Amino acid sequence: MTTTIRDKAEAKYTFAISRVFDAPRALVFEAWTNPKHVARWWGPEMFTNPVCEMDVRQGGAYRIVTRSADGVDFAAKGVFVEVVKPERLVMTMDCTGHPPEWHDMVNPNRSKGQDNPAGELILVVTFEDLGAKTKLTALTQFESAAIRDAMVKMGLNEGWSQSLDRLEVLLTQI
Repeated sequence: MTTTIRDKAEAKYTFAISRVFDAPRALVFEAWTNPKHVARWWGPEMFTNPVCEMDVRQGGAYRIVTRSADGVDFAAKGVFVEVVKPERLVMTMDCTGHPPEWHDMVNPNRSKGQDNPAGELILVVTFEDLGAKTKLTALTQFESAAIRDAMVKMGLNEGWSQSLDRLEVLLTQI
């Protein structure tokens, strides 16, 4: 599959964040695709990743369990739909493994038994070569504006900003 951007009617339900890193593109791509590295930066401050499994190839799966400081696990899983080393990653994200309280915040009116009110998210990550630097852009596509808005209200921007801060530190250490 060469494209996963939702059709034009759905593409407006997005959230994007970018950051320029003082590191070459190959290194930033490596930090994003090596589970040993991802486990060190994925998620907001004060979170750890006791599980980080990644098969980074088209059709390959990943699973990341992010644990809060108070021991609550937020499991996410998905499939790599597109891998263009070191330029682009497209991956699905299924948050079914997040706690019920999180699901209630995403959709407080969800019906009983609806275990994934966030739906399938699509994450498109691009790595733009700026010579000795790299511009990373992470674009999340949502199934609806309501889901996007709920996740923004829950701290999506802050969480991604903190993750990218952690990635920036990691890039100075590898």
